[in-house]
Amino acid sequence: MASLPKKPRRDKELTGEDVLPEVEKIMASVESRLPQTELKDFLEKKIGGLKKEKRELVGVFGRTGAGKSSLINAVIGEDDLLPSGNYKACTTVIIKVEANKQNQNYEAEIEFITKEEFEEDVQGCKKILLNDADNEKENGDERDNADKINYKEVKKDAVEMLSAVYGGQWKEILDKNGFMDRKHSKEILQLLNSKKKTLSFGKVVGRCSTVWIVADINRAASEKETWEILNSSLIGNGGQCQHIHFICTKSDQIGRHKGQSSVEAIRERNEEVKVEVKDHFREQQMDTRHFSDECFKVFTVSAIEFQDKELLEPADTEIPELQKILQKLNDNHSETRNYWYVSGAYGILSLIQGARCGGGATVKTEVSKVLTETMKCGHEQVQKSMQEATDALEECLKRGVENSKSSCDDVLKSFLCPERKGKGSGFHKTLKCVIDNYGVHKTTAGKHLNLNEDLAAKLMDSIDEEFRKTFPTESNPGPFNGTISSFSLDTGKLIKNRKYKDVKLQLEFLRTEEEKIKIELQETIRQRKKEMYSGLTTTIKETMQTCYEDAQKCEGKGRLENSREIIRKHVDANKNTMFEKAKDEMMSKLKNLKEEILKKLNDTMKESIERALNSDEQSLPDVKKELETVTKYYQELKKNTHEGTSPVR
Repeated sequence: MASLPKKPRRDKELTGEDVLPEVEKIMASVESRLPQTELKDFLEKKIGGLKKEKRELVGVFGRTGAGKSSLINAVIGEDDLLPSGNYKACTTVIIKVEANKQNQNYEAEIEFITKEEFEEDVQGCKKILLNDADNEKENGDERDNADKINYKEVKKDAVEMLSAVYGGQWKEILDKNGFMDRKHSKEILQLLNSKKKTLSFGKVVGRCSTVWIVADINRAASEKETWEILNSSLIGNGGQCQHIHFICTKSDQIGRHKGQSSVEAIRERNEEVKVEVKDHFREQQMDTRHFSDECFKVFTVSAIEFQDKELLEPADTEIPELQKILQKLNDNHSETRNYWYVSGAYGILSLIQGARCGGGATVKTEVSKVLTETMKCGHEQVQKSMQEATDALEECLKRGVENSKSSCDDVLKSFLCPERKGKGSGFHKTLKCVIDNYGVHKTTAGKHLNLNEDLAAKLMDSIDEEFRKTFPTESNPGPFNGTISSFSLDTGKLIKNRKYKDVKLQLEFLRTEEEKIKIELQETIRQRKKEMYSGLTTTIKETMQTCYEDAQKCEGKGRLENSREIIRKHVDANKNTMFEKAKDEMMSKLKNLKEEILKKLNDTMKESIERALNSDEQSLPDVKKELETVTKYYQELKKNTHEGTSPVR
């Protein structure tokens, strides 16, 4: 028999990081000794499923120049990992920063945009800075609308982007209209034509469990672009965000223009800003419906002061507090991953040793009967709870369909013919961009337009409250997660019964399997609920696709009105079926999720019961010593990291 790995020293509290390598070696050794039996494939599958790698994603969002790069550098303790500066837009694309577990090197994967995308961005900046008549009318109209976008900030962004690309020559190039001249953009075009390593993302916000909103402290409560992120459905029902941290940067600068640069003045003003931001958050109806005050925290930070310590102590910069938050996220993730592996290994070793030692046919038959009946009752309760939630959501959607039909004309009027205080024809360019991009466009002034989402808004509104109850973003369970959490085979009760002591090991395996399947199903629910909610807009977009394609063909004089008319007629012809289809698609996904959960729960636990109580394999290796070692690790991890509960989040 292969020798066991040496046990780690026990003179300090064990952590999962101490234990995991040892348990992995044990399981590799056990797997290599499994004989060709009926149980081998099942055991190998279980051992292979022990590794569960899931990273916590923290999204950092904010406008250009807000200090995101400096913040990240300060938090991770690297002054120059991400480029930052006061005059250049150094990191104006999505960047993902994560630990390199392969080696100690810093590595980067870069995806280049296309030549067409680059030219479009440059021309957009050029229009803003030249301030030509059409562009002025277009953006003037939008500045007069409710969003009141600060056009000076838009110009500042354009300058920063062109400075980052062309350096100090950008003004000269602008005067000569030579942005795309090969002598100025030769190296850039070579890069755009290069092969690329793609670092791809879907709707990134929806994958974040924690979101950091970064804003300059002087504009924290008033900057609409920043607060738009919080109003995204991908943070609420359409995502899996559980915590929002609003981070006000450059806190050391506050009040300095008035000569109030003392520590006391900075602290006082920082507290005032925190109150302002929290009050503004409570006024945002979309946000407060999804998140409690506990989930929304405000920080005032200064990356420069944290590094230089000229005026403030590190604690006053609040960077250490953010570091603790990230460390806690990392620790919780590691604990969950390690506990998952060790508890699974404990269950598998229990099954091997239990199957090897037998246990008595009569006792096994009796226990199998009890467990099967318990599982049946629990399965029925899960089904009942999920069906009630499904019926409630369907009723809400039916009302949403009727509201959508009656309001879609107003939605189109507002979108296609927005009120404009000034004269001008700039809107036809905006609408063309919307049509070319199948209903979605971000204007050069920073305004997000999405006709598909506007049309789906009443459907979303109709289910928001019920959907939030069914799939809450916070830790409190809803009808789907909650009923799965309460599902139990009551193996703990059977283990304590001396009558069943001969199958104690098999029952331990079933207890760990029950814990594992519940975690897996809850993860499935978190993923599918995002797809269901966003699917309402996706279905509308699919229905609208043909009218966008028809409108794309409009040219020449009258193009604006012809495009509007095509869209109006298409919506009018399809409104009696379009919203109904979106409802049906969502209900289909919901019912599929319900059926998948019920099937997986039933099949997994049924197979596990059969394998545990109908297998006598004396040819299996004796893993008594390995089981004793892993049991000690398992019990200590359970006590130290989870206080006797499973790491379900």
